[in-house]
Amino acid sequence: MREVTIRKGITAGGANPLFIAGPCVIESEAHVRALALQLASWARSEALLLVFKASFDKANRTSLDSYRGPGLHEGLRILAEVKRESGLPILTDIHEPDQAEAVAEVADVLQIPAFLCRQTDLLVAAARTGRVVNVKKGQFLAPHDMAHAVEKLTASGCERILLTERGASFGYHNLVVDMRSISIMRSLGFPVIFDATHSVQLPGAGEGRSGGQREFIPPLAQAAAAAGADGFFFEVHDLPENALSDGPNALPLHQFPALVQKLTRFHALAHET
Repeated sequence: MREVTIRKGITAGGANPLFIAGPCVIESEAHVRALALQLASWARSEALLLVFKASFDKANRTSLDSYRGPGLHEGLRILAEVKRESGLPILTDIHEPDQAEAVAEVADVLQIPAFLCRQTDLLVAAARTGRVVNVKKGQFLAPHDMAHAVEKLTASGCERILLTERGASFGYHNLVVDMRSISIMRSLGFPVIFDATHSVQLPGAGEGRSGGQREFIPPLAQAAAAAGADGFFFEVHDLPENALSDGPNALPLHQFPALVQKLTRFHALAHET
């Protein structure tokens, strides 16, 4: 399996795990800046490989009235400032092919949302930017079906690919994680990230919004680490109960450092040679 370089000194698939963390959506410039600076401080003190994530638009909210974010232009301005001030690489979602080029001017990693992982035009546009592309496995896909997303990306010139497991639909309003998917997707030749927070989401279960069971974030993340995941994705928030998106499945910010330390130890054991 190849190692993917996001930026000099920050890789996925190497000896150390990659962490992707940040709020679901940009709620305000001040809020996202404060979270990024706190995470950057922890990353420096613990020598973590950390990428900051936040969405400028959440295009697949359950309700029409749900908060979506500041939009493309304002969101990219904010993320550019966060990147400059924190020194962290940036990951954000794209939803339409014509967003790829503009987002790639700011973001180090373009993320393909799970519901869009089969959208050929979107994958091709992301691949052609030259940036790292992180594809979230759709809740409706078997893990080996991600080979087709990989083929679309590599055929379009992208060799820096991350694949993310985030659970599979299990009846209505529920997700389960098949830990076999980590090994299966790693066999495709690229690092696999485990999305520990969306995996505990209860889609659409909250009367016009999604619910979540954040108490299961640590055990699932530890299981994924033991199963060989190369990195971990967390939506974190200082006050999850007040979050404008995905609060029920967000990890409280103060819990992040201790969980990261534990996952780093699990990762080392799983990757012993």
